[in-house]
Amino acid sequence: MSNVIVANIFRFLGLVILQVLVLRSINLGGADFNYISIIIYPLFLILLPLRTPHSLLVLLGFVLGFFVDVFYDTYGVHASASVFTAFIRPYILAIYEPKGGYNINYSPTKHRFGINWFLIYAATLLFLHLFFYFSVDAFTFYYIGDIFLRTIFSFLVSIILVVIYQFVFDPKE
Repeated sequence: MSNVIVANIFRFLGLVILQVLVLRSINLGGADFNYISIIIYPLFLILLPLRTPHSLLVLLGFVLGFFVDVFYDTYGVHASASVFTAFIRPYILAIYEPKGGYNINYSPTKHRFGINWFLIYAATLLFLHLFFYFSVDAFTFYYIGDIFLRTIFSFLVSIILVVIYQFVFDPKE
């Protein structure tokens, strides 16, 4: 197997284990302010190589969300949000495409494209993932205020951890 496949397998396992064993049990808001959920597993989809076929990306999104759903007992909420994130990723990449284009052999990391580009790209995908997740979780727009509050507070904490991940691990592939 190539180094890229092995690295992504380890990233998948590491992020799922971190999400379900550590981050699931952290409650930053306490009992009175339960608007913060730390969700970083979409980072696996965000960091997949640019040459990943769209159909494989969506399949990997489903598998990722399915494994998180199994541990969260959420019956498809994470899977649907991950499939949504995987589906819109190529469109977000097209919006933020640099003037010289992409080298499809790279993964979209801060190392390859710079920290500013990575922050905008990752923040967009993470925000959309969280908004979709909380919308499906509520299953009605009657609670749109709560959906936005949960999205914003969870986004702020989660994006900090995504940036820390990039600085600590700085994936090259």
